[in-house]
Amino acid sequence: MAAGLTRELSELLQTRKVIVCCGAGGVGKTTTSAALGLAAAKLGRRVLVLTIDPARRLAQAMGIQENTREPAPLSRERLAEAGITTGTLDAWMLNPDVVFEGMVRRLATSEEQARRIIDSRLFKAASELVSGMQEYSAAEALYEFSTSGRYDLVVLDTPPARNALDFLEAPGKLARFLDERILGMFMPSKEKKGLGLFKKATELIGTVLTKVFGSDFFGELQQFLGAFSGMFGPMRQHAEGVRSLLGSEHSAFLLVTSPDQSALAEARYFRDRILEMGLPFAGFVLNRSWARTDGFVTPESLELTNDSAPARSGLTKLKALARVELERVSRDRALLKRLTEELPGTVAVAAPYLGEAIEDLKGLALLAHGIAAART
Repeated sequence: MAAGLTRELSELLQTRKVIVCCGAGGVGKTTTSAALGLAAAKLGRRVLVLTIDPARRLAQAMGIQENTREPAPLSRERLAEAGITTGTLDAWMLNPDVVFEGMVRRLATSEEQARRIIDSRLFKAASELVSGMQEYSAAEALYEFSTSGRYDLVVLDTPPARNALDFLEAPGKLARFLDERILGMFMPSKEKKGLGLFKKATELIGTVLTKVFGSDFFGELQQFLGAFSGMFGPMRQHAEGVRSLLGSEHSAFLLVTSPDQSALAEARYFRDRILEMGLPFAGFVLNRSWARTDGFVTPESLELTNDSAPARSGLTKLKALARVELERVSRDRALLKRLTEELPGTVAVAAPYLGEAIEDLKGLALLAHGIAAART
């Protein structure tokens, strides 16, 4: 175990394959995800940080560019700048279209089948046609990268908490959608067997869609689904694999929050949903708090070199300000203690307060060190 790490956080960074960071908007979740990635890379692991929409300067610090098809590695020079000598760190802004296309190419039985799907107009609108497809693509990317052998750890930065629930439930939604009994109603009738109620329902659906969207659209929809023939089973297995991975001991869900009451309410709500879904909740990272006093100097420790009245007056004012700060420290430490006690066995650490925004690699490295050195 590396010196200075808590046992719990060290275990997460050293042994888990997936760490999912969740939380309300504006609590520093993306920055924390990047810092966790840096901390794990410093421990010698091959790390990928997947993010949704990072701030521009943070993206630049991580080497993230928009609309790229592959994760971008942080150069050896930049890794050394962050104190990383043996591990690696890649980062990627999730691109649902690229993820979905990659999935099609992997699961298609031939290049011809893949091209028929990808060239279809409906493929471009698949995220609109299928509820949960965009969220599923994030889950698919997480699953694919974490099982590819390229990385020891994948850190996922999710959307704000309530939206992240869609990400967690997306694999199940897609698995239910990919039921041939349902999709069969949209397939060409010559591929169906038997008569009866099923055929009548299929004909009714075809009649309605043709009247509403036109015969060309319905024919194109049938061709699109026909091109997917034989892929629904593997796609369901992938969806089940995502859910299995997220629920296993290889994964951990961390909630990033702040002392703000609305952020805490969101965090507790999301924690309860994670537990209800049987997913491995690991604990809290408390951001933007006064619970840490690293580098604080008390006015009592100061020695006046000039024992004049103005100097003494200034020291008195400093003591008054220090009392206000210490009250905040006590308040936030009590909050951290409550978070620790709410669910024994989980992590609750306070990140050092480094200002409102961290926008460069040096700041991320400081945050990474501060989180890793935090004590539960």
